[in-house]
Amino acid sequence: MSQGRILVVDDERKIVESCRLYLEHAGFKVIPAYDGEQALAAARASRPDLIVLDLMLPGVDGLEVCRRLRAESAVPILMLTARSTESDKLAGLGLGADDYLTKPFSPRELVARVRAILRRAPPASVPLRFGALEIDLERHEVRRAGATVALTPREFALLEAMARSPGRAFTRARLLELAFGEDSEALERTVDVHVMNLRRKIEADPASPVHVVTVPGVGYRFEGGRST
Repeated sequence: MSQGRILVVDDERKIVESCRLYLEHAGFKVIPAYDGEQALAAARASRPDLIVLDLMLPGVDGLEVCRRLRAESAVPILMLTARSTESDKLAGLGLGADDYLTKPFSPRELVARVRAILRRAPPASVPLRFGALEIDLERHEVRRAGATVALTPREFALLEAMARSPGRAFTRARLLELAFGEDSEALERTVDVHVMNLRRKIEADPASPVHVVTVPGVGYRFEGGRST
């Protein structure tokens, strides 16, 4: 049985493969990524239990990846760095990294650190329930009246953002940022399309939604009366 999903991010493929070998031997499922953009996309799509994140990445560097992920997730992050200066380590920890390893490192120590961080991590959250609708944030699943609802990663991201704060009105711009990332060039109209598809999947009557409600002149909010 898998011990959890680990996203390993490093532009050096040999390091990723070495980490994969040892982590999979320890029972983890490994998701590889080789730059910052891949890391952000993989983190949002696969919802890993922990991220091993290199500091020096092409394009979007590890510190920026850490900053963006911390704005939307509490996933544990183990930072890898070839630098040994105190300021670099403090920068990563200050942005929310849980621990760090300095290169070169022992893969066995990496596995030990991963296990230690996961032991300290808070327990899995209880699924959010709103009447017949259940949103399992840990498993990245949605069920309506007990039946699994297949959502795209963008649809799930939109639903999660609103369901975490029921009753709060979100602008289209804010929802676009939460679901697509700060650097997305998608238009706000894209949010409307995803909301339409989301309603079709989770609402009993998509024409008269009771969960994803339009806020005229603003955007959308989630309603439903949380039951758990």
